[in-house]
Formats: sequence, C-alpha cells, structure tokens
Amino acid sequence: MGRLFTAFRVFFRVLFDAALAQRVQDLFAGTAEAPAAISPAAPAPAPPVEPPPPKQNPAIALLSSLQREARLIDFLKEDLAAYSDEQIGAAVREVHRDAAKTLDRAFGLKPVLAEAEGAAIEVPAGFDAGRFRLTGKVSGNAPFRGALRHHGWEATRCDLPTYTGSAAAALTIAPAEVEIG
Repeated sequence: MGRLFTAFRVFFRVLFDAALAQRVQDLFAGTAEAPAAISPAAPAPAPPVEPPPPKQNPAIALLSSLQREARLIDFLKEDLAAYSDEQIGAAVREVHRDAAKTLDRAFGLKPVLAEAEGAAIEVPAGFDAGRFRLTGKVSGNAPFRGALRHHGWEATRCDLPTYTGSAAAALTIAPAEVEIG
C-alpha cells in the first residue's frame, strides 16, 4: 500500500513540477546520476559519560570531622559505668575542647544576639521566626519585650571537608583502624 501511495504522489508531483519531471526523465534516460541510497542517519556516538564523583552527605562529613578531631562518637558510644567521675570529667574536657575547635573551624560560629543572657531585649515587628523563638506568655503583635534566655547561634561560613572517597564509603564516618605488625 505504501508504494502505491508513493507512486500517486510522484505522478502528481511530476505532472505539476517541470523541474522534477526533467530530473526523472534524465534518470530514466541514464543521463543523470541516481541519488545516493537514502538511509536513516546513524546517530552520532554519544561521548563517553564519566560517572559523577561520589558524594557524601554533609551531615556525615560533619560527624566524620567531629570523630576524627574530637573522638566525639567514641565518647558518646562508650559505656561510662566503669569510669570514675574524675575520669569522665577529664575525657569530657578533651572532647569539649576538640569538638569546639572543629565546629569553629568549619562554621565560624557566633551568637545571633550580642546581649548577655537575662538582658531585656525587644523583638521588632516583622521579626524573622528563624532567628527568634518566642516562649512564655506570647500574645498580641510585635514588637515584643522580654528577657533573653539564649543568645542563639549562627554560622559565618560552612567549610566542610571535600569528600574524596569511594561511593561505597560515603556513609563511613570513621574507617576501621588496623594496626599491622
């Protein structure tokens, strides 16, 4: 059926298009070169796709830093029942110091408000609920006056380490350590 339809189309095109009729006559007479066989164009080969580098969740990167630099997870997962309060206090002091350094290096933490805790402050109209949390007997509309109970924290930067490991190790917080020898 397709060839019959094509023959009708060619018939009417040759009937009404003098240039096409001349080309077809030349083809039949052997004085014109036949067009190259029409074949569907092969798609160009796609460039090789490099897999994206493995990613690590930023939360895992932070936990990894806190473990590597402050041994925080080791401390939190340790059963402290067998240790004296003095031993725990000494361990807490070390973990506290090293974890604080890690957080400062990665985030540059600073208070949201400079006022001292307990100071009377005013929360302005149109305040950002992400920067102020109102507690107590909240009623009416801002501005609000109250006592600062916690100054809050904000990051001045976020410099987490760049992950260079494998996709299989992306959830590893701390690798297993094996001493050889």
